[in-house]
Amino acid sequence: MKADIGIKVFGEDLAELRARADEIATVIRKIPGAQDVEVEQVDEVPVLQIIIDRDAISRLGVSVDDIQELIKVGLGGEPVGQIIEGDKRFALTVNLPDGVRNDIDQIRSIPVETPEGGSVPLSSVARIETVMAPAQISREMGKRRVVVQANVRGTDIGTFVNAAQLAIHDSVKLKEGYYITWGGQFENLQRASNRLLLVVPLALALIFGLLFSTFGSLRQAVLIFTGVPLAITGGIVGLYLRGMPFSITAGIGFIALSGVAVLNGVVMVSAINRLRSESGLSVAAAVREGALQRLRPVLMTALVAALGFIPMALNTGIGAEVQRPLATVVIGGIVSATLLTLVVLPALYTWFERDSALTPSR
Repeated sequence: MKADIGIKVFGEDLAELRARADEIATVIRKIPGAQDVEVEQVDEVPVLQIIIDRDAISRLGVSVDDIQELIKVGLGGEPVGQIIEGDKRFALTVNLPDGVRNDIDQIRSIPVETPEGGSVPLSSVARIETVMAPAQISREMGKRRVVVQANVRGTDIGTFVNAAQLAIHDSVKLKEGYYITWGGQFENLQRASNRLLLVVPLALALIFGLLFSTFGSLRQAVLIFTGVPLAITGGIVGLYLRGMPFSITAGIGFIALSGVAVLNGVVMVSAINRLRSESGLSVAAAVREGALQRLRPVLMTALVAALGFIPMALNTGIGAEVQRPLATVVIGGIVSATLLTLVVLPALYTWFERDSALTPSR
């Protein structure tokens, strides 16, 4: 389903399904952001119905198969060979002329042979009439269904669906045996969100584990990891200032942002530790000297990442709905993470390591 939202109404009675689908479409159209709201076409169309009179054919000694074969060949056609023209092949089909097949009166007059050698009109052994029937009957999981499709503009799909579900619950009453499911791109969003709930904690846990294995200190691992919440805060502020909702691509941006924030923290803390170990400086002196030494590398890392994402953040062409949230999160988070690395992290290092000592290297 290519629409952003697909509301599937399941049940047995097509008329009831269509009525409830029309109600849902009316409710959806009133919700801000709804565009291109359509109901699956299940309108009735005229069809030819032929019902065999079994009592009549039994009196005449004609079988049901004979009648069905006559109808199949006369109206549907029966391939009897091929016509070859060079490399092209065409099926040779036998059927009644179009003038007969399109005229119900002439169909009623089609002769049916009897075992005695005579014939009777088709109308004498079958009821032939034009009736109204659904243009199509869609099924899913063994149940009939009608789909209401809609696209979302000017708001995020999650917010729209929450509002739509509440409005439908209040306005549309379903009979027993009828129910609604939600599909379309929203279904993909739900699956991606569930995966993100697993991937993000796993990525953060891996980052923390690598920090601990690198520095061999739980305290310093926690110190560097404090850059992640502040970086995420900057990404959230960036989305808010640009009026963008949270999306899957924004979530991916937060993962990338966490890596950049931790990288800058590792650069800063490694430099301070080296100064304390090699030069025997006090914590305060090592923090000042390390911050000055790593000012330029940290700023270069932040600027390269931020400037590289600016074209994506300003994109308005194809793919902008994916690129802009990702770039906005990264740029906003890098700004706050850089402030943390240059200002907050040195202060936190002084407080965290005030009672600890590193052995000078030999």
